[in-house]
Amino acid sequence: MNPSPPHPHPHPLPPCAAGIGLRAEHHAALLEQQPRVDFVEVHSENYFGRGGPPLHWLRRARELCALSLHGVGLSIGSVDPLRADHLRHLRELIDEVQPALVSEHLSWSCVDGLYANDLLPLPFTREALAHVVARVQQVQEALGRPLLLENLSSYLRFEADEMPEWAFVAEVARRSGCGLLLDVNNLYVSARNHGFDPADYLAALPPEAVAQYHLAGFTHRRFDDGAEILIDTHSRHVSDDVWALYAQVLRQLGPRPTLIEWDADLPPLPTLVAEAHHAAALMEEHAHACCPA
Repeated sequence: MNPSPPHPHPHPLPPCAAGIGLRAEHHAALLEQQPRVDFVEVHSENYFGRGGPPLHWLRRARELCALSLHGVGLSIGSVDPLRADHLRHLRELIDEVQPALVSEHLSWSCVDGLYANDLLPLPFTREALAHVVARVQQVQEALGRPLLLENLSSYLRFEADEMPEWAFVAEVARRSGCGLLLDVNNLYVSARNHGFDPADYLAALPPEAVAQYHLAGFTHRRFDDGAEILIDTHSRHVSDDVWALYAQVLRQLGPRPTLIEWDADLPPLPTLVAEAHHAAALMEEHAHACCPA
């Protein structure tokens, strides 16, 4: 990477921090408008290049507020070996921009070197649990810092499952020492698709492991036979039902840095900022915590 002035090691984000996912379409608007947000989050892999416009914009954003790096390509649940070049690029990016948080998805994407353009769910078995724990520990050692893992939205279950998702996620955190990124929209989508109670999921999570929340929008898909499925599209406002579940999460687990994700049909930047401010207001209302202005 091109030399640049080093950033100080970041202080942890305050519990009530509210941020937005930063996409390339909003790079210029962020610098021009300088909205009141506590942090922005980017997809790590988009900034692996050595220099160039993407890293330039990221450095400029880092001057305005804290950063969070969110990966989509590590494939931590795959049986393929972890890619040393991926881990090296991620470690270089972390050293360069000093993000407050680093996260990935509890999923897999590749087999025999072939990548699916998706985040695929894991079977919730003891074998998969041991495999993921070992991989997480390997990643954390390579990065020199804790990793947060995000729960997926899912549309199927495996017959081989030996435990519910919430038990699997909680055990990964306990055994590996990683943190958890609780995506509230994904929790809502999966609960509706599979018919479980989100309260059971929340009750199983070790509160001390939960370090961040995500909020996003979903879409409905209805089939000719009347069946319905919710799809995590990140293409619209956070729904009223997800806001209500978020309030329940705050009551049970307390405030954590919260991010608004929006990846398709992007609105103007102020729309994202307004959603982040709403999340901050809910954190103050339900968690009774002091948040920075």
